[in-house]
Amino acid sequence: MDLFRWAYHLLRKLHFTQIAAVYGNLAVNLIGIALLSLVLYHVARRAFKWVAIVMARRTSTSFDDFLVLNGVPKRTAWIAPLLLVQNTVPLALDGFVYWEYLFSKGFTILALLLAIRIIGSVMRSLRDYLKQQPGYNDKPIDSYIQVVMIMLWIFAAITMLLILFNVQFGALLGTLGTVSAVIILIFKDTLLGFVASIQISVNDIVRIGDWITFEKFGADGYVTEINLATVRVQNFDNTFTTVPTYSLISDSFKNWRGMLNSGGRRIKRHILIKANSVKFITEPEIERLKKIQLVTEYLTHRQADIEKYNTDHNVDKSLAINGRNLTNLGVFRKYINSYIENHPGVNSDLTIMCRHLQPTDKGIPLEIYMFTKDKRWINHEYIMADIFDHIIAAVGYFDLEVFELPSQGKDIIEG
Repeated sequence: MDLFRWAYHLLRKLHFTQIAAVYGNLAVNLIGIALLSLVLYHVARRAFKWVAIVMARRTSTSFDDFLVLNGVPKRTAWIAPLLLVQNTVPLALDGFVYWEYLFSKGFTILALLLAIRIIGSVMRSLRDYLKQQPGYNDKPIDSYIQVVMIMLWIFAAITMLLILFNVQFGALLGTLGTVSAVIILIFKDTLLGFVASIQISVNDIVRIGDWITFEKFGADGYVTEINLATVRVQNFDNTFTTVPTYSLISDSFKNWRGMLNSGGRRIKRHILIKANSVKFITEPEIERLKKIQLVTEYLTHRQADIEKYNTDHNVDKSLAINGRNLTNLGVFRKYINSYIENHPGVNSDLTIMCRHLQPTDKGIPLEIYMFTKDKRWINHEYIMADIFDHIIAAVGYFDLEVFELPSQGKDIIEG
């Protein structure tokens, strides 16, 4: 105690009044404790940081690296000066009962805030560490961390209210129950986001890295972040769109993960064939088309089958419409199927189909349905363009015509 009264004795020797000496002694002690605490903080900070860096270099895990980056040693260093303050300020406040009472409350609140800050830094470090792990890097870790931190801050706020106003916990719960409607209204988005985050994770609706298309919000790109309130999407034009987390379970959107994880990316387009260019083909025309290697075998077998059928049924072939016949459009469809089945960029293990759609006033839609092996956007578009370039150029070999609006020159490829 004499250590904390040296200033009092000095001031009394200098003929200060007792009250002035008492308050002067208190001021000197508090300033001395504050200065000593700052010195101790800087020493502890350097020591904690040095120890953390040495440990980070000697361990194989990166978790301790994130502890340093998120300032855990810096915040932990405050524990040393707080312990000094806890043990010295009450001695300096000896005789100041009310001030000692206020200090006790203030110190408890300060220690609680420091604990929350340290826990927050550790949680952020855990978040950054888990994002690097293969099993967790696509999970909404940010949402879970935010939920934990919100719960901790609510606990801290309730504890501070109990400390400041000496309120019983039961009475505080009763008060909170009375204003629960207001609380729910204030935290509505947070509660909805929390529920959505759980459903997104449990049902595996969206992962970080998924390509999603959400027309309502103009989002078309990769998910970079899933938070408690928003999902951040980096669009293909390098802009960012934020989507409310709850919208992912309340509204409809498209997730392209299934396509990316499958064996190919779909092509589903059609060309329009003029209806009046479709016809039955004659023997000379069949012989000419047999020179097209992809349909040679088909035409040979098909022609034999048709001739056998027509002979067995005594079909009058003076008119081409009688009996069974080959059409140029049918042979062209077979050619397209054979061509895309043999194309190196098409996955032949998935569906390959060339089919008719409902005829329209603009011709007969001939749809090509297939999957490219390469799912990357640029390569996918290149393969699709290469295939349709060939198909369009091949139309004339089968005496077919592609529909075009005479006055507008409309693109011949729809879809």
